Amino acid sequence: MKNSLYIIAILSLITVSCTKDFEEINTNPNAPVTVQPSLLLRQVIYNFGEEMSYEGFVAGDLLAQHRTALDFNLFDRHALKSPQLGGNPWPIFYTNLRDNEIILNQSKTVDAFKVYEGPALILKAYMAAGLTDLFGDVPYFEAFNGVNGTVTPTYDSQEAIYVNDGGILDNLDKGITAIQNYNDAIQLQGDILFNGDLQAWIRFANALKIKHLIRISGRVDVSSQLQALFDNDNYIKTNDQNAIFNFTNSDPNSFRLAQLRIGDFNNFVLSETMEDILTDLNDPRINILFRSFSNSNSGEFNGLLNGIDATSTSVTLADYSLAGTAFREDTSTLDANFITAWEVHFALAEAAERGLITADAQTLYETGVTLAFDYWNTDLPANYLTGNANFNSATSTPLEQIITQKWIASVINGYEGWIEYRRTGFPELKAISASLNNDLLPVRMPYPAEEEALNAENYAEAASATDNNSINISVWWDE
Repeated sequence: MKNSLYIIAILSLITVSCTKDFEEINTNPNAPVTVQPSLLLRQVIYNFGEEMSYEGFVAGDLLAQHRTALDFNLFDRHALKSPQLGGNPWPIFYTNLRDNEIILNQSKTVDAFKVYEGPALILKAYMAAGLTDLFGDVPYFEAFNGVNGTVTPTYDSQEAIYVNDGGILDNLDKGITAIQNYNDAIQLQGDILFNGDLQAWIRFANALKIKHLIRISGRVDVSSQLQALFDNDNYIKTNDQNAIFNFTNSDPNSFRLAQLRIGDFNNFVLSETMEDILTDLNDPRINILFRSFSNSNSGEFNGLLNGIDATSTSVTLADYSLAGTAFREDTSTLDANFITAWEVHFALAEAAERGLITADAQTLYETGVTLAFDYWNTDLPANYLTGNANFNSATSTPLEQIITQKWIASVINGYEGWIEYRRTGFPELKAISASLNNDLLPVRMPYPAEEEALNAENYAEAASATDNNSINISVWWDE
């Protein structure tokens, strides 16, 4: 009995001691309990840019009809609920929005991290806009509170995500204000977009405001805000100010299609839509964006109509034009593109043409074209802007010219070409070969299957509002 009592006493002391010092004893002093915002910022920028560039090539370009797929092409036939080599950007947005929210929370609670607040707010607005522009109503205001118990967030309306407090436009304004009010000496680290230049982040935010005010201009009067942004003249205006980062020619920072097997790369060829538009314009960028097909004897280009039925249609790869060397052999010439000077100029040209701002639409358009050629490392022919790309062409409207030029230059830039087509109807896309969507061109991405499983009640409500998660129900700004 005496020995038993002794053992119990020792165990009691051990238990008390372990309980008392458990957290201290079981914490690895060499392992950080939180990730430094500098590391997270670099991760968010790189991961989002790399993932969405890949998505842009294998999915966005199919919807925009920049290129088409020879096989594994249910997505190209508009079965968008069947992603294959790509076509499910939902987790890319939410993973990076979650990580960006950690940066934002750190910036508001740790004085040494305050410099990250403005950039984190701007990135949140940027990614939220991309998300809602693709899907429409999505979980947003409650979506990043999982640690506080909200694991089944409600779906917010696209209108609220754009215009409410804490939404896209509000966060851009708050991001600018946070940068303007920041006066400490600690530098922004991990910034692979602007190398810590906070004034560049303000130009980025203003460029995004121009872009997204135009996007909702069919539903909201944005003319005074656009005019103020144009008059203040503090947005991305030159290619050396672009919000981009460069890919390299080696792992792990080369474009993903350069790392995957050649069969995946060879699955994607020039679309007939893109070929017709570039050929009609006599546009030399076709030599950069694509390569002449193997069976050509004189450097010709050949595109394929989107959405073939690969089970019943036989095609020969050598008869069609693959993507240019920039997308595989020399990816050092390729960028992950967040927003560029040419995109901003085309947006302002549209604003001027539609009377939303007082400015010379033709000058803005021609500057945009010049910048887009420079961006794609192509010399602008002397007669290009007086030929079929003439702003005042007899065969098209100025607005069609603006959007078509934006569409051409937006290759692999996420899903931007498709979004702009949905918003404007330009350029005119073709009916695809073997549609799995009743010959309709989709106007939104469907919510992914995992939402139905993991957020069932809220998903059911959102699906009901979109005719059972239909890809043919327009988003708010497109109604």
